[in-house]
Amino acid sequence: MNSTSTSTSTEPLAGRLRDVFLVFLKLGLTAFGGPAAHVGLFHDEIVRRRRWLNDQEFLDLLGATNLIPGPNSTEMAIHVGRLRAGWLGLIAGGVGFILPAMLLVMALAAAYVRFGATPQVNWLLLGIKPVIIAIIAQALWALGQKALTDRVTMAAAGLALALALVGVNELALLFGITLAVMLIRNWRFWPRAAGALALPWGLSWMVAAGAAPFTLARLFLTFLKIGSVLYGSGYVLFAFVRADFVLRLGWLSDRQLIDAIAVGQVTPGPLFTTATFIGYLLGGAVGAVLATVGIFLPAFIFVAISGPLIPRLRTSPWAGALLDGANAASLGLMAAVTWQLARAAFSDWFTVGLGLLSALLLLRFRIPTTWLLLGGAAAGLGMMLAR
Repeated sequence: MNSTSTSTSTEPLAGRLRDVFLVFLKLGLTAFGGPAAHVGLFHDEIVRRRRWLNDQEFLDLLGATNLIPGPNSTEMAIHVGRLRAGWLGLIAGGVGFILPAMLLVMALAAAYVRFGATPQVNWLLLGIKPVIIAIIAQALWALGQKALTDRVTMAAAGLALALALVGVNELALLFGITLAVMLIRNWRFWPRAAGALALPWGLSWMVAAGAAPFTLARLFLTFLKIGSVLYGSGYVLFAFVRADFVLRLGWLSDRQLIDAIAVGQVTPGPLFTTATFIGYLLGGAVGAVLATVGIFLPAFIFVAISGPLIPRLRTSPWAGALLDGANAASLGLMAAVTWQLARAAFSDWFTVGLGLLSALLLLRFRIPTTWLLLGGAAAGLGMMLAR
């Protein structure tokens, strides 16, 4: 990436840091619609308007974010900050993008804790939950068309779905299937890489400890683990959160998880601030901050490590196969959790009808998700008034 578009030697560092922070703060306040929409907004602001990068540099960064775990759009902000203003810019870009969503989600979580059990809020959430399921299903369909391009990736996704539904540990699935696809795609080099399976599988089962009492330290470490291994769309986050916080630790219910997803959807910025909401429910403001830091910290570290290696990653068959396997396994996990959450969200004819209508509007008319969620909330309140 030797373009002069990122050269800023004539500009003071303080000015570049300020620009990076303010640009991504603005994007964090306005970036609705999920990672794909975020990338479109980033391209318009950074490439077209400000010319901090050219198109090829932007594509290089986008590809690199898919090769490392973590939230893709947040990692794009961190990458751009590093290129624009060095290592301090790396922090400024990421913090600027995360901060607005974190503060807004904390405020909504406080309101949820105080008012979440009232009939009015229950009806509002009744209308939002089916829309959430439709949004996740639509994302699953769109991502599947891009990621499942041959028999190997289709089989990998199907295997991940089947094993997740019968309760196999999600980290074991992600690591095992990802590495299996990489080895299948590069079968000529098996003698060199077969031993690499042992460490990820061991790590997967090591972190899958049993239920434990709530502590802030365990909350932080659990989200740190999730942020360190989560490939694929931000929607895959829900498979990991459900496995840890609902099934393994028992700290959340499925209803609370869906409510956390809803809050992550109706707020701008990274979807991973769902962790902020969960942290507040479990540990108040301190829990919200620790959960947020835990899930986002690995992204900063991975970007710092991978940024200088991007030119070589683009041409590596191993990296490409690793990405294909991670995406396929992530989609399988995402499909499994969508099915499980749908069983909780679709409770009667009203919720089923609302979910089908939302899916139709998404697929046929491409209605923005924010409007759909507002419509779902209005439908829920309308049903309350009708009854």
